[in-house]
Amino acid sequence: MVNVYFVRDGSKIRVEVPEGTTVMQAAKKYSSVQIKEISADCYGCCACGTCHVYIDEKWFNKIEPMSNNTAEQSLLDYDNKFIEGKSRLGCQVQLWKQHDGIVVHLLQND
Repeated sequence: MVNVYFVRDGSKIRVEVPEGTTVMQAAKKYSSVQIKEISADCYGCCACGTCHVYIDEKWFNKIEPMSNNTAEQSLLDYDNKFIEGKSRLGCQVQLWKQHDGIVVHLLQND
């Protein structure tokens, strides 16, 4: 199992998930607390960008990097909240044992 810590307004929401789960699935399927900041309108198909999160700087280089020229990069390029070295789509970040304790910052919805 992998522990994910979602940060909202300075408080942490701990979610325990099986290996292979994405950050988006952790928020939508496994959390006992509603995580409204991740609406996941496309259900994880990397088509909408509504699972945009910031991966904590201590963890960003420990996750699989975003491939160049991907749908994920295209969606993030048009998001005014995009921050290089932090922004990822939760549906594209798969969690494994080495990610146990990862910290994911939720973006405020407009």
